[in-house]
Amino acid sequence: MKSVLTALPFPGYRVKEIERNRFPVARGEDVIGRLAIVRLEKGDTLPDIARHFSLGINAISAANPGVDVWVPEAGERVTLPLSFILPDTPRKGIVVNLPAMRVFQYKEVGTSLLVSTYPIGIGTSERPTPTGSMHVARKAVRPTWYVPASIAEEHRKKGDILPAAVPPGPENPLGEYALYLSKSGYLIHGTNKPASIGLTATNGCMRLYPENVKMLFDDTPVKTPVLIVDRPYLAGQRNGVLYLEAHSPLEESGALEMKKLYAKLRAFEKNAGRRIDWKKVKEVLAAARGVPVPIFELRQGSEREAAKPVEVEHPERLYGKPEVPALKLHAWYILTADVPDRIEAQRIAAIMNHQGPQIPARVFEKSDIYRVIAGPFNHGSEAREAAKRLKIDLEIDGIVIEPIKNE
Repeated sequence: MKSVLTALPFPGYRVKEIERNRFPVARGEDVIGRLAIVRLEKGDTLPDIARHFSLGINAISAANPGVDVWVPEAGERVTLPLSFILPDTPRKGIVVNLPAMRVFQYKEVGTSLLVSTYPIGIGTSERPTPTGSMHVARKAVRPTWYVPASIAEEHRKKGDILPAAVPPGPENPLGEYALYLSKSGYLIHGTNKPASIGLTATNGCMRLYPENVKMLFDDTPVKTPVLIVDRPYLAGQRNGVLYLEAHSPLEESGALEMKKLYAKLRAFEKNAGRRIDWKKVKEVLAAARGVPVPIFELRQGSEREAAKPVEVEHPERLYGKPEVPALKLHAWYILTADVPDRIEAQRIAAIMNHQGPQIPARVFEKSDIYRVIAGPFNHGSEAREAAKRLKIDLEIDGIVIEPIKNE
């Protein structure tokens, strides 16, 4: 099947920056933002690109099938899905769309409507994020995490004994800012694991990149309404064009939401008096790439601006990209893997570097083996704690290496 994106036109110019979070919403329009592309450089990972451009790993992966998440090829052009169809909900307060893993915050500025949007991590299938209406009950800067008994028990079974409360700091999974919802036990908060944004990785809360949660926190008063919806299929219009955006549905919601979508599209078709491209509709739904794709011109001669990606210059430095500290002679290290494949070794090191907090790692070539070493660590206790985290989080049995002693 031909990709719905490969046929899209690419203009022959580049821009230095592109808006990624805050957009005006024109009256009667449903699509915001613009698609973009960026050319990868050596050492890039998709999580680094995603964070810099305020995207979740789910979004950038879905928009670029076949691209290696951790070791993509330098020179490869990847799509930045920075265009979004707004969920069909009242445009007020905070709206969260779980399949898209995005939060939308609406603000009236004079007579205009502004929407801020950020990627999120959401609950797992065992501990899903709830849907429904609620509101922000209170807010906290540098919150303490009081560990729920069920989570403490789950970690205990893995050999990870959690304290009753985790104070503010790098080990706190709530990050620096938290918005407590009126539904008890659920929060919108920051994180110490930024590479988990865009994944089903939480215990039901919604987590944001540290830089994004600060913006949302500052812009959100207590009592702000919060609506959480499950809308994998989105249809909306802009500049006289009808667009369709599809995400992989969560659990069992797909069939019902598909039925609602087809009813909505048939209503569009009936009102316009012309046929929708139903073949393209099926292609978009099957691909589920999370990108608005034009499926119907509501009037002749409409411009499909949202479907024309613009190329963005590669930033000099990707925001939040983990840096590996220089080697130290008299330091502690952990041998984490010996593998025959260079790409696999680089993938292991990249995953470790993106743990939260970071476990610095690099690859060394030794004969026909690629060795992944974590460190440096200043103290043995630090190295042993990192080895414990590798075992619990990644099931890696690391060997702690003591410093070389002077004779």
